[in-house]
Amino acid sequence: MNPSKRNYRATFILDNRGTADSIDQIIEGLKKEIAAVHGEVTAVENIGKKDFARVTDKKLTGGTYVHVDFSAPTDGPTHLKERLRLNHSVYRTFVQSR
Repeated sequence: MNPSKRNYRATFILDNRGTADSIDQIIEGLKKEIAAVHGEVTAVENIGKKDFARVTDKKLTGGTYVHVDFSAPTDGPTHLKERLRLNHSVYRTFVQSR
């Protein structure tokens, strides 16, 4: 049985402090994580670094925003968020259905 796929747009806020990885390397890692939950990336848009409207950590006042459009099974976003929960390069994740 092949589950139907839906289209999603994920917005990631990336934090590469303390790592040797560049933003492009982190984005490639995100693509691999999406593929691991049976998703297919259709578009990636690097918005760039932006300051936060509300700062929760004085050491992190902004982050790099990236939009990723992908298609995945209906449980894909849940599994993706769980896989990225312990990834310290991803500060925040927001997934919306398209």
